[in-house]
Amino acid sequence: MSPVMPSDFDPRNAEPEDFVSPGLPVDEANTTGRFPDADPEQIPDPAVVEVPADLREQIQAIVDKYPDRDHKGSPKSAAIPVLWIIQRRYGWCTPEGIVQAACVMQVTPAYLESVASFYDLLRTSPQGEHQVLVCTNIACWMRGGDELLDSFCEKTGADREAAGHGGALSEDGNILVSGFECLGACDLAPMASVDERYFGPLENADAGTIVDQLEAGEEVLPGKALEKRGLAGGVAESTDPRVTEGQGPNQ
Repeated sequence: MSPVMPSDFDPRNAEPEDFVSPGLPVDEANTTGRFPDADPEQIPDPAVVEVPADLREQIQAIVDKYPDRDHKGSPKSAAIPVLWIIQRRYGWCTPEGIVQAACVMQVTPAYLESVASFYDLLRTSPQGEHQVLVCTNIACWMRGGDELLDSFCEKTGADREAAGHGGALSEDGNILVSGFECLGACDLAPMASVDERYFGPLENADAGTIVDQLEAGEEVLPGKALEKRGLAGGVAESTDPRVTEGQGPNQ
């Protein structure tokens, strides 16, 4: 329920407490999610929170790249790249990792939690050792992106409905399969990101090959990896005829 404002209310002259809805007094505010007992204003104490030296160094190096500070002097602009480091270290944005990052950055864990829970590429729950993100936006969809996602789910045993709404783990818990709204590589449609590397254009049969290669610890489809090809119509170490025979979108 929204607060009832007087007819002469001017938000430009209002104080923050004027915007608090009935039933949500400021002094009873609290964080939610994985830190239900945390004080929103509580910043982790460096004397109490143990942060590995190498992790502290990595976080501080990122923070130093963002000289701008908000009015409280906290380097919140560094939140996304710092959380990416936490995810790469622990496999996902764990509560422990978030507290460690907050300690170094001198921000609240609740703030980092809110950032991590907003972005699809940041995970706030356990995920597999490998991540497969299948683009399902318009270009990839028109060229079979949904069917490619189906193929990954069939091969891994991941739940198809869950994979299309945030991700699902393979039957052995080793591979996260997820549809993704857009990976920004329409020239490769249909394509997928496998452990942060782009691959495409992909055939449905490639899904089985990719999963087998991941499970065997082998290099994944070297002929269709983005960094081994030119962009947007590229040259060819690719083995896909849509690229090597001049059928790319810019040719």
